[in-house]
Amino acid sequence: MGHPFPIREIARQAGLSEATVDRVLNERGGVRESTVREVQQAIADLDRQRTQVRLVGRTFMIDMVVQAPERFTTAVRAALEAELPSLHPAVVRSRFHFRETGPVPELTRTLDRIARRGSQGVILKAPDVPEVTAAVARLAEAGIPVVTLVTDLPATARLAYVGIDNRAAGATAAYLMGQWLGDRPGNVLTSLSSGFFRNEEEREMGFRSAMRTLHPDRTLVEIAEGQGLDATQYDLVRAALERDPDIRAVYSIGGGNIATLRAFQDAGRECAVFVAHDLDHDNTRLLREHRLSVVLHHDLRQDMREACHVVMRAHGALPPAGVTMPSAIQVVTPYNMPG
Repeated sequence: MGHPFPIREIARQAGLSEATVDRVLNERGGVRESTVREVQQAIADLDRQRTQVRLVGRTFMIDMVVQAPERFTTAVRAALEAELPSLHPAVVRSRFHFRETGPVPELTRTLDRIARRGSQGVILKAPDVPEVTAAVARLAEAGIPVVTLVTDLPATARLAYVGIDNRAAGATAAYLMGQWLGDRPGNVLTSLSSGFFRNEEEREMGFRSAMRTLHPDRTLVEIAEGQGLDATQYDLVRAALERDPDIRAVYSIGGGNIATLRAFQDAGRECAVFVAHDLDHDNTRLLREHRLSVVLHHDLRQDMREACHVVMRAHGALPPAGVTMPSAIQVVTPYNMPG
C-alpha cells in the first residue's frame, strides 16, 4: 500500500492507533477488513487534501491566444469564466488575445511577447504553419506550457491537446448526412474557414472518407478560406451555387452559417440537410428555428477545465494524470438542446 505519509498522520486521519495502522500497512494480519478500508480511505483523504494544500494561495496567469470568429471567442471566454469557481482553491487569471483573422507574423509576435513577459501557460488555437510551430518552441524554451484548443499542433512542443477527435466528428457528419438525405439526389457542399487549421482539415478528411465508403455516388463540392466570416462566406457559397445547380446539402466545418443560409435563400434554393459544428449564439438560434438539421457540439467548459488542469500539472500543483482523452461528440438537434 504505497503512500508518502507518516504513520502518525495516517493514524490521526483514520482515528486508529499507530500500531493498528502499522499492521495494516505491512500486511501483518490480525485486523478486520473494515479497518483496512479505513486506513485506505485515510490515505486517499490525505492525498486529496495534499493536492488542495498545494493549490491554496496559488495564482495562475494564463494567456488565451485564439484566432476565430467573434461568435466562437465569445463562447470560449464564457466557458472559461464559468469554470473558474471549480478551480478553487487555486486562482486562475486570464489575458485574452483574440483575433478573427490576420497575418501569421502578427500572431507569432503575440506569442513572442508572452514568452518575453512570462506566463504560467498559453491556451492556443492557431493555424498549423511553420511560423507558429517555431513560436511554440520559443514558449517552451521560456518554460511556458502550451495547450492547444479545438485544433491541434502535433508537431510542436505543446503539452496536450483538448477538444474532440475531429476525424471522428467528420465521419459522424457523413453518417448523419447520408441517413437524412437518403435516396434524394443532390451534391453536398463542404465549407472550411481555412485549410491551415488542422481540425478543419481532419474533419474534412473524416467526412470525405466516410462518404466515399457509405455513399460513393454522392458528389462533394468544397469551398474554403471564408475565415468563417459572413461577408466572405456569402460570396463563396453564392458562387458555388451558381456553378453547381445540384447542391442540396451543406456540411459546415468552419462556420459562417447565417451567410450560407442567406446565399441559398437569395439563390432561391433549398438546403435539405445542414450539418454544423458548435453551439455558439448563431448556431443556437438557427437550430431553434429548425434552419440547421444538427449541430455537432462538445462541452467547451470541460475543455477549458482540462486545459487549466494541464497547466496546473505542469507547475506541480496537481498530481500527474494519464493521456488527455478527446471530448465527447454531442449530436444536438432542435429537440435535445441543452438548457
